[in-house]
Amino acid sequence: MRSCILGLFLLSPLLINVTAVSIVKRQIEGAPLRISQNDAEVCKDKSPREYFRLSSDKDCREVMRCSSQGLQVLRCPSGLFFDIESQTCNWRSEVNNCDQVEKRKLATPLFATNEPICSGNQLACGNGDCMERELFCNGIPDCSDESDENACTEHDPNRAPPCDQSQCILPDCFCSPDGTQIPGKLEPNNIPQMVTITFDDAVNINNLDVYHDIFKEGRNNANGCSIKATFFVSHKYTNYSAVQELHRKGHEIATHSITHRNNEKYWTNADIDTWAKEIAGNRLILERFANITDNSIVGVRSPYLRVGGNNQFAMMEEQAFLYDSSINAPLSNPPLWPYTLYFEMPHKCHGNGQHCPTRSHAVWEVVMNELDRRDDPNFDEELSGCVMVDTCSNIITRDQFYDFLNNNLRRHYNTNRAPLGLYFHAGFLKLNSKFLEALITWIDESLEKNDIYFVTMTQVLQWMQNPTELSSIREFAQWKEKCDIKGQAYCSIPNACPTTTRELPGETNRLHTCMECPHNYPWLEDPTGDFFAFKK
Repeated sequence: MRSCILGLFLLSPLLINVTAVSIVKRQIEGAPLRISQNDAEVCKDKSPREYFRLSSDKDCREVMRCSSQGLQVLRCPSGLFFDIESQTCNWRSEVNNCDQVEKRKLATPLFATNEPICSGNQLACGNGDCMERELFCNGIPDCSDESDENACTEHDPNRAPPCDQSQCILPDCFCSPDGTQIPGKLEPNNIPQMVTITFDDAVNINNLDVYHDIFKEGRNNANGCSIKATFFVSHKYTNYSAVQELHRKGHEIATHSITHRNNEKYWTNADIDTWAKEIAGNRLILERFANITDNSIVGVRSPYLRVGGNNQFAMMEEQAFLYDSSINAPLSNPPLWPYTLYFEMPHKCHGNGQHCPTRSHAVWEVVMNELDRRDDPNFDEELSGCVMVDTCSNIITRDQFYDFLNNNLRRHYNTNRAPLGLYFHAGFLKLNSKFLEALITWIDESLEKNDIYFVTMTQVLQWMQNPTELSSIREFAQWKEKCDIKGQAYCSIPNACPTTTRELPGETNRLHTCMECPHNYPWLEDPTGDFFAFKK
């Protein structure tokens, strides 16, 4: 529970928008509203976006940053300390740099100099040494000061090129200069408004009733097929017989890692092999114990939405994943369409300390457009958006939530009809029954329009690869598969397998599956649960 709460807190779009965090201006009584001489000295080499401490013996909850108005103080809520390296408030036990005054300055390469330092196809390290261009931002420090790996998100010299629509052609490639163009250059009024509902984390008895209420039999799209969702499933605590039933009914199952480890740096800095064990290993577990044999697990979402840079996407290429849905795009009007990563992203890498891919990758990105959380977007002052619905912390009442859904639908429907993504943790709806009621009411009202379709993420990409107008959408073949499944579940009483693994000493975990019980509890080094049975 504690890690879930922390995850929600850290996923807030901007730290200063958390209502419990206070920011005040440091000002001597009676002094004019300007930077004092002392403040100017303190701020001489400081970025306006960087928080720091004045001294190491100050309260670990309190930091400040420079602004045109003077020093602004930020104070974390009670029980949290400020992590100077990650630049966020975190649990006290997780912060070990209270004696550190400022974030460590990393050496950066010398790309912009008055005179060239290196010749030919070489670039200069931060200390002036010359190194081959292809060695920069390859994930391995080659410069003696490691500067070749320290400015890669924005300054990768080997980055993917800008969108070239003469080369990027559907069905295999899609891009547009600002990300807002409709595939096939169709008119908005002639295409369906797609809505993707997703749920993250384990599927089990704690959330099955929520899914049953939302995806009740008879709640169908205009083509007669039941509404669908995408489930990004993590391993621990998952009931695989329930996952098997969701898949049988036509919902999409995607992978969300084995461990769901709550150390964000673990995901940001993971190498290709670690990503493969976590993501491809989780797919293997899902395929085996939920009996998913149709090669349909093609989507990835990283835990805590911590993007793993080029390593994550290189792994996805190697393991034949179709798409990722972890990258956030800032709130915009019109919103962005999904895109392929053959060319550079059409937006900046958004989020605190994110590690977006910079190279060219044969992977789709179903970008997570931020949601507008204002009560009235036409009149309210600007607020930063939120990605996961449960991080839109200012929404308190049922009516607010209902209006929030309609406001965001209008922003998509009335502009370029980019897919509207509603990204949930089921616990949010479980704890807020009025929000669940409002969501169901909103879905039913939306379905009455006949041009709004609740589909999976793979179905969105299928439509983009073959853009089809509304006049023909009811017969769109890819959306008719597993159209409206009836009948009984594969098994009514699954096996409850009490299993252990040497990777989790002292733990016994019950694995619920309709399939045969494994010898061991599946984990990173043994995703089938059989390997350790034969290797002593």
